[in-house]
Amino acid sequence: MNAEEEQPPKRSRRDYEIDFKLRVVREVESGRMSYHEAQKAYGIQGKSTVLVWLRKHGCLDWKYPKKQSTQRKNELHPEKRIKQLESALKRERTRNQMYENLFEILEKEQGIQLPEQHKELDKLKPGKLQRKV
Repeated sequence: MNAEEEQPPKRSRRDYEIDFKLRVVREVESGRMSYHEAQKAYGIQGKSTVLVWLRKHGCLDWKYPKKQSTQRKNELHPEKRIKQLESALKRERTRNQMYENLFEILEKEQGIQLPEQHKELDKLKPGKLQRKV
C-alpha cells in the first residue's frame, strides 16, 4: 500500500448543518454580532461563508453589507465618553493656566508686550461670552 492510499483526502471546505446556518443567520440579523464576528466566534472557515448564508437564508438585504464591527468598536458608552471629554477639558484648562502664567512672566520680567488681541481675550470670562445673532 502507498502512503497516498492510507490517508483520507484533505477537504478544503466544511459542510455545515442547515440548523447551524439558520442559527448564525438569526444571530447576525438580530444585531447581536456582525457577520465577521459570527465567523470568528463559530470558527467558520471561509471569509464570505456567513455572508452567503445571509443572502440565501436571511430576511434582510445583504447585497451590500455594511461593516458594523468597526463602528461598534469605535463607539464609546456615553458615560465613558463624558469622562474622556472631562479629562480632556481638565488638561486644556491646566494648559491654558500654564500659558497665562507664562504670558504674565514674559510681560513682567522680560518686558515683552503681548499683542492687544491676547489682552482682549483675557478680559472675556466664560460668563461674559455672548452669542452674535
